[in-house]
Amino acid sequence: MNSTNYTEEAIQLLKALIAIPRVSRQETEAADLLCQRMEEWGLTPHRDANNIWAVAKGYDERRPTLLLNAHIDTVKPVSTWTRQPNQPTVEGDHLYGLGANDCGGGLVSLLQVFRMLNEVPRQHNTVFLATAEEEISGKDGVGRVLPLLPPIDVAIVGEPTGMQPAVAEKGLMVIDGYAHGVSGHAARNEGVNAIYEALDDLCLLRSYQFEKVSPLLGPNKLTVTQVESGTQHNVVPDVLHFVLDVRTNEYYRNEDVLAELQQQMKKCELKARSFRLRSSSIPMDHPLVQRCLALGMTPYGSPTLSDKAQMPFPSLKLGPGQSSRSHSADEFICLSEIVQAINLYKALLEL
Repeated sequence: MNSTNYTEEAIQLLKALIAIPRVSRQETEAADLLCQRMEEWGLTPHRDANNIWAVAKGYDERRPTLLLNAHIDTVKPVSTWTRQPNQPTVEGDHLYGLGANDCGGGLVSLLQVFRMLNEVPRQHNTVFLATAEEEISGKDGVGRVLPLLPPIDVAIVGEPTGMQPAVAEKGLMVIDGYAHGVSGHAARNEGVNAIYEALDDLCLLRSYQFEKVSPLLGPNKLTVTQVESGTQHNVVPDVLHFVLDVRTNEYYRNEDVLAELQQQMKKCELKARSFRLRSSSIPMDHPLVQRCLALGMTPYGSPTLSDKAQMPFPSLKLGPGQSSRSHSADEFICLSEIVQAINLYKALLEL
């Protein structure tokens, strides 16, 4: 087939995926469809939970191995959609639908390029991987399936980047903060108010700056996103709980960020939910990055998290669509962006 045929089949597959609700942990039907389509195209898919992968023909353990990855799942649709989220709708160059941009376009484009690579002699092995639970960094997603794959040397992650290479991305750490007081009657001068105990620490977090600033990723970013305290209007609250969203650059380990923040707290206790979602980057002199530069692409640092965070090998994000459309009402991808993606992936991989 020529590129036009592959592109048409990519768009038809994306429409079929949009029509299937596939919120994280509910990807089974979409994974079924993907397996079926891959088998119809003569591939040999493997499956673990709702993660699907295939290894291109002619695998040779002496050669380096390239991973092509994108995720199947979506976030829940927001309430402000003006269209049916799971009804694929084409208007001009726009294909509307939940997950069209994040990251259905990358998923179907990389799959078509994998099919092309499967049919030609290569200097490297190629593995295609469609992952589940990316949107929630779930335990049954990429972290579960990576040990089942052949050893990987480098990966392309098909998140929406406008087909510019995101050579670094920020890590994520979610922290639960607690301030403790003593309950009492609000009408009398009793108790210790946990809300007041937390105020100074919350103000500090609002303005706190870490010393090291990355040229690609900028500074670490702290955002208090949830606060809860109290049981009713006339009871002095004895506990305040807040949630802190922390986005780290490549200069900081999550463990060190927690330790530094805890040292700054006057009253609050901080507990990280996990340290595993770390900042990641690929060296600028890596051959894959150099190939991107030769094709006129512009590397940048991404503030958003992806499956890249759990990959213990060099990787970059490169996919059709724009990150600004992700998780938004009336999400769309341009059909021309899928055409461009397939052509650029081909050029990058010298097809």
